[in-house]
Amino acid sequence: MKLYTYLFLFIVCLSCKDKPKQTKLPNSEKPKQFNLKYAEGFSVEDNGNFKILTITKPWPKSEKVYKYVLISKENMAKTSFIKDEYDGIIVNPVETIVVTSTTHIPALELLHVEETLVGFPGTDYISSENTRKRIEKDNVRELGKNEGINTEVLLELNPNVVVGFGVDGVNKTFETIKKANIPVIYNGDWVESSALAKAEWIKFFGVLYNKEKKADSIFTSIENEYLAAKKIAKQAKNQPTILSGAMHKDVWYLPNGSSPEAQFLKDANVNYLWSETTGNGSLALSFEVVLEKAKEADLWLSPSYYTSFEQLEKANSLYTHFDAFKNKNIYSFSNTTGETGGVLYYELGTARPDLVLKDLIKISHPELLENYNPHFFKQLN
Repeated sequence: MKLYTYLFLFIVCLSCKDKPKQTKLPNSEKPKQFNLKYAEGFSVEDNGNFKILTITKPWPKSEKVYKYVLISKENMAKTSFIKDEYDGIIVNPVETIVVTSTTHIPALELLHVEETLVGFPGTDYISSENTRKRIEKDNVRELGKNEGINTEVLLELNPNVVVGFGVDGVNKTFETIKKANIPVIYNGDWVESSALAKAEWIKFFGVLYNKEKKADSIFTSIENEYLAAKKIAKQAKNQPTILSGAMHKDVWYLPNGSSPEAQFLKDANVNYLWSETTGNGSLALSFEVVLEKAKEADLWLSPSYYTSFEQLEKANSLYTHFDAFKNKNIYSFSNTTGETGGVLYYELGTARPDLVLKDLIKISHPELLENYNPHFFKQLN
């Protein structure tokens, strides 16, 4: 009888050893929610020994919510997880990272963690001098095109995390990366409805690197500069009328009145001729409709990718009918590029809306910012 008893206990003990231990992370009594003033696409909860990063708006009309655990190496060694409850377990601070949009580069540099960047799809689009130096030294590997990342090189790099973006959540490349146990986080800064909300995503990167206080300080400085510039713009004695955009084939695309681009114009205290419109995406109008309303507009901003009056006229001679064309009052950010042709506005503009607003104020009300030199926008050649 004793023999059977010992045999039974031995089998029980053996089965206990073979079964992997899975433990949920212990919750502290009062999880702390990070302070976000404008951004709506993500949230961060601090539970003491770990943090939960939640991405609620990775792309427009997304019904999928992503959750990630951020935990130190020390606490990671003490805890095992039920992985199905999370979309990724990330050890922070992150030591190596791959990002997929130029808008992510400034956040890394502002936090002084650009040395952790090991790969990027389309390195020629990067304008930053600091990061370009790292690219030239082969410290940042080329990963091909965003829609078809070179997974072979990426898997060789084996970064701690990949920060991507998506328009619908269908990305076979990202699924391949996830299967290799490399977490992929969707960054939804571009989905936000205001310039300051987009800029606040620096706090998203702050969490990855345990630099929350620094990220908060950087954003507060940018916010204060933006609000101060907005206050200065209110002193303007006139509101120049504004035309924006250009034609693609037979359709003129320009910002709707509820877009972040239109908000910039409102805060610059100008009269954007389509400020009363609302909706998602750009307005799509005929040339005749635009000409009727904006023929006498004082300024024409962001005429698509055109960089000179000659290019505009060659593309469509009808552009010459606008007073802004005749008076050479057209301004664009397309001429401000990096060494390899990347447009600086598409990289730094999201992180530094204060500079964008000051540019617009300088163009529209030059007397208010006499000693300021525009950072992005320049008059067409």
